Amino acid sequence: MTERIVVVGAALLDGGRLLAARRSAPPELAGRWELPGGKVEPGELPEAALVRELREELGVDAETVAPVPGAWPLRPPYELRVWTARLRPGSAAPEPLQDHDELRWLAPAEVWTVPWLDQDVPAVRAALTHLEAAPRT
Repeated sequence: MTERIVVVGAALLDGGRLLAARRSAPPELAGRWELPGGKVEPGELPEAALVRELREELGVDAETVAPVPGAWPLRPPYELRVWTARLRPGSAAPEPLQDHDELRWLAPAEVWTVPWLDQDVPAVRAALTHLEAAPRT
């Protein structure tokens, strides 16, 4: 059996809004929306990978908050796992630096107004349920 490779996704929060990122590459994914993140490197903890990926893709200094229960299959051997995350105080605003051409902060009522990647839909649904249950700060 092939070992799963974990892809981490961020349910990045700001004031009760969720950050969505529109793919610009590869061509078959361009124009669809996803939770930002990426592959965990060998020997890297998923939480550290997520912080690194958010820095590389969005230019932000973020921290993970809590895992969203669940794991979602992507194309073999990849598996998506999601963490809630927040920007650290003093972080730059997110910008689409790698593999994305647009970012949007979506209020809970706006989450389904963008065409998510099919494989991200169950993870977004789980993250949204998890987020709505969390206390507002």
